[in-house]
Amino acid sequence: MENARHPKRARHRQRDRDGDDRGRRPADVRASLPGHNRYFLAGSVRSQSPVAACSYFHDVGKLVKPEYFTENMNFERNPHDDLAPTMSALIIIAHVKEGVDLALKHRLNRQIIDIIQEHHGTSLVYYFYKRALQQQEDARTGGKIMNLREEDVPEVSEETFRYSGPKPQTKESAIISLADMIESASRSLEKPTPAKIEQLVTDLISQRIADGQLVECDLTLSDLNLIAERFRFTLMTMLHTRIAYPKQDAKITPIRDESMRPDVMAGTRKPESAPPISAA
Repeated sequence: MENARHPKRARHRQRDRDGDDRGRRPADVRASLPGHNRYFLAGSVRSQSPVAACSYFHDVGKLVKPEYFTENMNFERNPHDDLAPTMSALIIIAHVKEGVDLALKHRLNRQIIDIIQEHHGTSLVYYFYKRALQQQEDARTGGKIMNLREEDVPEVSEETFRYSGPKPQTKESAIISLADMIESASRSLEKPTPAKIEQLVTDLISQRIADGQLVECDLTLSDLNLIAERFRFTLMTMLHTRIAYPKQDAKITPIRDESMRPDVMAGTRKPESAPPISAA
C-alpha cells in the first residue's frame, strides 16, 4: 500500500492539484516521532504497527467530489456559495463513507479502512455549523420584521453537522486524526511564528480532548504531550520558509533549562471524558 504506483494513489495524484503533498504531510508528522523508522507510526508511544499507507489513503474519499474540498478548490468560485450549509456539510461528511467504499472496492487492508472511517471521529464540521447558525439568526431577525413566528424558523441541529464516527480506536488512528487536523489548520496561519505554531497545536489537541474524540483509544495525556511536541517540531520544519522570527534583542536572553519546561498541556481543564492518565 505504500507503493507510489498503486492505481489508487496514482489516481489520487491526478485528481489532487497538490499531488501526494497533502497525503504525505500527516506521514511527515508520523515520521518525525522519535524512535521510529518510516514503516512505523508513533514508536515513541509504544505503537508498533506499519501504517504509513494509512496516512496516504485516509482522505481517499475526497476523490469522489474533489472540487468541494479546499485543497482542490478554484478560489475564483467556491461551490459551497451556491449550497445551503446542511448540504455542504453532507458533502464534506460523505467523504468518509465514500473513502471506505473505495477502500473496500480496491481491497485495501482492514487497518486502512478503519482509519479512513475513524479519522474524523464524531467531530463537528464547525465552519458550516456556524454558517447555519448565522443564517438561522438572520432568518429570525427578518421574521420579526415580517411578523413571522419564531417557531417558523427551522432549528439548527448540531448532530446534522457531526461526522458519524466511530471515534479513533487505536493510537495510530488517533495520531493520524490529529495530524490531519493540525496540518490542515496550519495552512491558514498568517505570518506563522514559533509562538503561533505552539498555540495552534496546543489549542487543537485540547479541543479534541474536550470534545471527547480521544476517549476510545489508549492515548494517555503523557503520550499527547510528546505528540504535541513532535507536531510543533514538524510544523516548524514544514513552514520554516514562512516563519517570521523576532529580531534578536541587543541583550542576550538566557537559555531556558529544558528540565524546567512546563507541561505542554498544563492549564488545560481535563474534561470528564478525558483519556486515562498512565505511564507512557
